[in-house]
Amino acid sequence: MPNCDPFGLCQYQTNKLVRIHSVRLGCLKWSLNGAILVFICIVMLWNREYQEFDLVVSSVTTKVKGVARLSGVEDMVWDVVDYSGPSQDRNSFFVVTNVIVTKNQTQGKCPEVPHKDKLCRTDKDCEKGAWDQQSHGIQTGSCVKFDVMKKTCEVSAWCPIEASTSPPRPALLSAAENFTVLIKNNIRFPAFSFIRRNLLPHMNDAYLRSCQRASDPLCPIFRLGDMVREAGETFSNMAVEGGVIGILIEWDCNLDRLMHRCRPKYSFRRLDEKESNRTLYPGLNFRYAKYNIVNGVEERTLYKAFGIRFDVMVFGQAGKFSFIQLIIYIGSTLSYYALTTVFLDWLIETSCYSAEVGQSYSERKVESVQDSQQCILCVSYVDEKKLRLVKRSLKKSLQDIKPVSVQPRKEDAAHQRVVLCLLQPDVGAHHDPQPPHYHKPDPNPNPRRPAWCKCDCCAPASLPHEQLCCRWRDGACITSSSLFQQLVLHRSLLEAILLYQDPLSSAAGVVQTTALRHCAYRQYINWRFGLPANNANPVIPSCCVWRIRKEYPSPDGQYRGFTPTMKESANGDL
Repeated sequence: MPNCDPFGLCQYQTNKLVRIHSVRLGCLKWSLNGAILVFICIVMLWNREYQEFDLVVSSVTTKVKGVARLSGVEDMVWDVVDYSGPSQDRNSFFVVTNVIVTKNQTQGKCPEVPHKDKLCRTDKDCEKGAWDQQSHGIQTGSCVKFDVMKKTCEVSAWCPIEASTSPPRPALLSAAENFTVLIKNNIRFPAFSFIRRNLLPHMNDAYLRSCQRASDPLCPIFRLGDMVREAGETFSNMAVEGGVIGILIEWDCNLDRLMHRCRPKYSFRRLDEKESNRTLYPGLNFRYAKYNIVNGVEERTLYKAFGIRFDVMVFGQAGKFSFIQLIIYIGSTLSYYALTTVFLDWLIETSCYSAEVGQSYSERKVESVQDSQQCILCVSYVDEKKLRLVKRSLKKSLQDIKPVSVQPRKEDAAHQRVVLCLLQPDVGAHHDPQPPHYHKPDPNPNPRRPAWCKCDCCAPASLPHEQLCCRWRDGACITSSSLFQQLVLHRSLLEAILLYQDPLSSAAGVVQTTALRHCAYRQYINWRFGLPANNANPVIPSCCVWRIRKEYPSPDGQYRGFTPTMKESANGDL
């Protein structure tokens, strides 16, 4: 648990950035940012994201006008009272287009209309007082003739009973196509205290008498046939059985002073199912009757009316500039610029861009932290140009472990310049007058060569992380190289490096062998690994370790060996 530090609250942390000097990446970045900015501005203006919105509250009234002759039944003219139906619903109106008329009905007894369930042969087939949903009256218990061929149960009802069930074709009131309706729509936006109606100020009586929607889309007077046609239907076909037409009034208002706009937009569509074979009861119909007294007896005329119901539906919104909404929109769209970073990061890390730049960028931007239970070892083979990072295994030889990743080798330029200067003939001449002794590998291979060895110079090792050869494939050992003698084993060079690191150390002649051995280990690591990856332990091959120990042995012959650690180290303690 971390210690409780009250002063730790008074700190500020920020992200680390990596700046890449590249004309291509810079141009691509600003191009993407510009495209995102244009997209954000277009969406803001198109959807008016800078505004506060309020939904419409409305009321609708309608007035239908027109007269027509009821053809095929009687010489009778119907006006708005006749074809509008007995009642009107809220925000809707009904117009009769077809009718089945049954005249002179009186209370009495008469045969039921024939039906497959209504036919009878004797009085026993008729139950007195029975009725069902299909009955027109109550059965008397008698079976009487309906016509020459059929007998039905007698019922007490309004007689004669309505016999026809199919509406006439063509419709009796097909002239209703030319009827007109005036729609008055009042709206209000409570949040802005704004009131408007579809009858605009310039629409006076003279305008309403002459306006037509064909030339003026804002005209509030509509011809029924035109509304049905704009809904994609034919009035003559729809008038037979009736249906439902929706009148949609849309208000999309902009209440800003410089862009003020608030006018209705009308559209039409059919709302019911028009296919008779897809619905059980197609169209729309209802019954009503007109009563009168003839010779002291009450009579009625029954009308089964088919027609079109027009439902007026109002919806919309109004928007007005709001500084708070603008700030919210700007804040929500700033995250879009992260797409540029995501795209450029992906581009740099793929083969579409320079591999060297991608590797350098990843190393500078991402810092890898290994789990406390995981140890990463760094391996360098003389016959490969790259470094291998492998996970330590307690059972498998390090030579046989597959790498987790492969990274390019980075030179330590500062160390390389120092070593090259120390290798000059005039620097180490007084330290080692004798020419360096170059080790030659044993011409006779080691009869006990380990299975993981590829150079015939490695010694057996019991620890898996020490079972490593200088080569990945069979070939000459790196210890046979003259450069290995000069960079790793040359005593004068090692003494000069120790003196360079600690100018106040003892004289070179009395430098301990252990210090020289450890300096040789570091020389090999700097030579073969350069700058190892972070949190990775570079491992020296077995052949090189034993060659260095042979040159600079321990006085007691004891060596502690390589101990991998979680921290970045030179190579542990060998």
